[in-house]
Amino acid sequence: MKYLVAILCLMHSSLLLAQEYTFGVVPQYEPQKLNAIWQPLLKQVSKQTGVSIKLITVESIPVFEKAFANGEYDFAYMNPWHSVVAYEKQGYLPLIKDAGRKLQGILLVNKDSNIDNLSQLEGAEIAFPAPNALGASLLMRADLALLYGLTIKPVYVQTHPSVYLNVALHSTMAGGGVMGTFKQQPESLQNKLKILYKTREISRHPIVAHPRVDPAIQLKVQQAILDIGQSPEHKHLLAGIPIIKPSIATLAEYQQLTQWGLRSFYVEN
Repeated sequence: MKYLVAILCLMHSSLLLAQEYTFGVVPQYEPQKLNAIWQPLLKQVSKQTGVSIKLITVESIPVFEKAFANGEYDFAYMNPWHSVVAYEKQGYLPLIKDAGRKLQGILLVNKDSNIDNLSQLEGAEIAFPAPNALGASLLMRADLALLYGLTIKPVYVQTHPSVYLNVALHSTMAGGGVMGTFKQQPESLQNKLKILYKTREISRHPIVAHPRVDPAIQLKVQQAILDIGQSPEHKHLLAGIPIIKPSIATLAEYQQLTQWGLRSFYVEN
């Protein structure tokens, strides 16, 4: 009997490894760039684990949101608020985060505007890339309304660079962004802007797993990414995401967002 049990266990493990698992990625960039960033990493994860992983890219955040809400991904990389929604909708659990940095929104104004206090933005038009952009929009709008009692007029301009241009051209009084994209802008544009406010901090985008994925497979993938982060030969594969220091993520660190009032500002798609 014990031999039969051992054979059945081996067969079960072989079936799990033979299965192809889907990996969805929030479309921060166009699909071509996402493929260039993620395919080499997932190829290495597959090599180290024996787990077959298929990258799924989509062209818009609303399509991505509908997909994870329907449980279409086995694994996914998403923003922290998405991970809260994904847990509520499907039970997705965080596996990996970047312990090297935190996510935080910044509010910028034109250096020539003489704005040096948030109270001066009462009733102002403020540019944001999109309603559900976490640091640049969700966290920022929640902070301004709930922590400072401000009523503003959001203007959604599609991208982070568009936010910064709107503020530089005085088209809006202020704009929400994040430090990463702000520092990517030409120095001439950065020099026209100043940071007026920074939001509360949260752990950065997690890699999550759907509960239908066998825990043994989840652990294999999690450990492979941790190992890649420690490998001088392979850690560059995480740089494009970017994940500077991969570490184990927990549900609790993202669930705190439910206490920050973001739900009132999230737009369901």
